Amino acid sequence: MTLDHVRSLSGGINQMGVRAYNERLLLSIMQRNGALSGGELARRTGLSPQTTSVILRKLEQDGLLRRGDPVKGKVGKPSVPFSLNPDGAFSMGLKLGRRSADLVVLDLAGQVRQQLRRTYDYPRPGPVLDFLNMGFQDLTSAMSDDMSSRLCGLGVAAPFELWNWHEVLGASEDDFAAWKDADMVGEAADLTGLPVRMVNDATAACRAEHIFGIGREYRDYVYFFVGAFIGGGIVLDHAVFEGNQQNAGAFGSLMVPDRAGRARPLIDLASIRSLEKRLEEAGLDARQLWETPQDWSHLEDHVGPWVEETAHALAAASVAASAVIDFEAVVIDGGMPESIRSRLVAAASEALRHMDTRGLISPVMTEGQIGGNARGIGAAVGPIINQYLLDRPATLFEQA
Repeated sequence: MTLDHVRSLSGGINQMGVRAYNERLLLSIMQRNGALSGGELARRTGLSPQTTSVILRKLEQDGLLRRGDPVKGKVGKPSVPFSLNPDGAFSMGLKLGRRSADLVVLDLAGQVRQQLRRTYDYPRPGPVLDFLNMGFQDLTSAMSDDMSSRLCGLGVAAPFELWNWHEVLGASEDDFAAWKDADMVGEAADLTGLPVRMVNDATAACRAEHIFGIGREYRDYVYFFVGAFIGGGIVLDHAVFEGNQQNAGAFGSLMVPDRAGRARPLIDLASIRSLEKRLEEAGLDARQLWETPQDWSHLEDHVGPWVEETAHALAAASVAASAVIDFEAVVIDGGMPESIRSRLVAAASEALRHMDTRGLISPVMTEGQIGGNARGIGAAVGPIINQYLLDRPATLFEQA
């Protein structure tokens, strides 16, 4: 399959345009709640049963829904549940991290179908675009024509103002200065022929958690993603809040007390980069933290103290955030083994108990459910939302 052929196919579904509001509403409710009958969808939306039936037939004909087996009730005709067809649409997500880049293919149900990764000491525009170019060709060459025709876009998740972080990563200023003039959206669109949307990487991770993870359980929460650096996101009234400059949740710059009471940026206390420094000072290779599958069990002498320091800093950041907005929960995730994440959340919750929270209602601390792939998934779901879903219709959260 040639690249030009893929591009011509990928234009097919885009020509259908953005789905009409009521179509997006029904798709969003099923994405949030699973399979539902036409009658239940009509009840939740306020649409007439006839209108709902017409829309469902159209969505089924377009391949976006699949019909389940009839379910017999106590009275009346059996109801027929509809659910999203995972093969109905696909998107790509490019996660540009400080230590690695990932290219994922996401289906309509939120499952990663394909994924490629490249690691590096630090990111530069040229190699990242080369990875995208080769990765796109490799992934699309393995797709059927129908799957290629249903690619609806590419999301790119990258750190905000990446060129400002060269000192922390030990890179030269010249290497990172290239990011100031890099047109990632334009270059990516030229390479793939797809609509491209760029988003802050931590915001992307928050969106993935909100749509596919714990976001179903809480209305307002603060989200921390502990990666090479730390970032996060804010969810208000069931919607990800990106901010005026799409940089809400830039928690790395938040000043918090360390365990000695000195005020320091959160990024210095709660990031995997600080664990890297511990390993480097001990003469160990820090790159092993990013190997897959992740296993940090042999590094406990360094991981244990890091967990305690990071937990204390996250608890302090949670207190500061709760003083601004009455969050009901703090969600913590990151690029680490699940067992380490569980320890980190438990330690942060315990640290919060011992902090001065007078005048505040302490939020619940809980684990994220997506894990290290959250940024790539969040990047990929952006094009799907743009064409098929609603960010926050009130009826998504109405209980049956």
